Amino acid sequence: MSAPFVPIPMTSKKCMGLSGVVEVPSDKSISHRSLILGAMAIGETKISGLLEGRDVLDTAKAMQAFGATVKNLGDGNWSVHGVGVGGFSEPQGVIECGNSGTGVRLIMGAMATHEITATFTGDASLNKRPMARITDPIALFGANAYGRKGGRLPMTIVGAKHPVPVSYTVPMPSAQVKSAVMLAGLNAPGETVIIEKKATRDHTERMLMGFGAEVEVNTTSEGRIIKLRGYPDLQAQTISVPRDPSSAAFPVCAALITEGSDVLVPNIGLNPTRAGLYTTLREMGADLDYDNERFEGGEPVADLRAKFSPNMKGIEVPPERAASMIDEYPILSVVASFAEGDTVMRGVKELRVKESDRIDAMAKGLRANGMEVDEGEDWWVLHGKGMGNVLGGGLVETFLDHRIAMSFLVLGFGAENPVRIDDGGPIATSFPNFEPLMAALGANLTRNDH
Repeated sequence: MSAPFVPIPMTSKKCMGLSGVVEVPSDKSISHRSLILGAMAIGETKISGLLEGRDVLDTAKAMQAFGATVKNLGDGNWSVHGVGVGGFSEPQGVIECGNSGTGVRLIMGAMATHEITATFTGDASLNKRPMARITDPIALFGANAYGRKGGRLPMTIVGAKHPVPVSYTVPMPSAQVKSAVMLAGLNAPGETVIIEKKATRDHTERMLMGFGAEVEVNTTSEGRIIKLRGYPDLQAQTISVPRDPSSAAFPVCAALITEGSDVLVPNIGLNPTRAGLYTTLREMGADLDYDNERFEGGEPVADLRAKFSPNMKGIEVPPERAASMIDEYPILSVVASFAEGDTVMRGVKELRVKESDRIDAMAKGLRANGMEVDEGEDWWVLHGKGMGNVLGGGLVETFLDHRIAMSFLVLGFGAENPVRIDDGGPIATSFPNFEPLMAALGANLTRNDH
């Protein structure tokens, strides 16, 4: 593995006929939550198929630091002996969260209602991201936060001595914020109420119910109202983590834009709060089928079959779909480059505060590769050129963002000229086997000599 902070420049080139079966990484969102809820449960939680990327491994270390016993049993199998709700102990050192906004925000929520103090930090990208969206609601429980200017990491959280239940309206569509408040509410008396005006991914609600928490979810004219009863006895579970729809997006989209391709991606989680990309691709005319649809552990799952789709058309993506595909707009923009006509993406201002400003990063990278992009604060429009007309040939700055890096490498598979990125190192945070997996399908992908 390369030393930390040493860039890994990469190049992708046009290829033909991607084919094969793709075992993409397990779901990162569910992996994080499995470790955290396992640590807050009583007994031994057994997890199979855990994503072993850096982000999730950092969460595993954090749960150990808070007192849980976490063991790697090999082959994606893990064991977590929990300490029960309210059982977190004070960590001895700083909690390192790497690149993971999900990890740091959920852990902050989980510890905020314990009478302990913890300091959090991350890599250069994470330390630029706003944490006020978490520190504001956990302050209502009685926690205090002390961080850098602008509410940024490194940050110390002093947990509430006498936590109180809260009623909180999430100001932006964010599963991280909602989940952090729910995790804080576990160790508060009475009933914590969360109102989200737009529904976001509901893995936390589903998993909390599976662990035995009392959670009630209702959809009203105000939005989605979640009620959580405090001080539950969470019971250890056996969890099989489905494979990640966000990771599946890259081989699926690569197949759609690469002539002669036929790729099968099995066991993909298709929770309706996560599957907006695949709905959008089908509306654009993608040859994308769901095979063997089923349920596993309360989550809908299917095998995705993607084939070269030369006749896709640009569409206007409904703004209300944004929350279900917020991480997939970069790769959607790549596919839209090969579609005929405009693809319009609105209601996506959350992308401004991801691992990078993803609207800005995508616009710059696409323009560097011959595309035309219009952008605003919470929207952008990509003027698709159609199959065979995407020039490529550009050098893309990835801004330490794994999804920007992978998206532009996929662009190179279908573009007329090679596409270079300045750093593929961050890909390991979510998709550690991206390079060999894509190469096995027939992709032309290389690391550049320094």
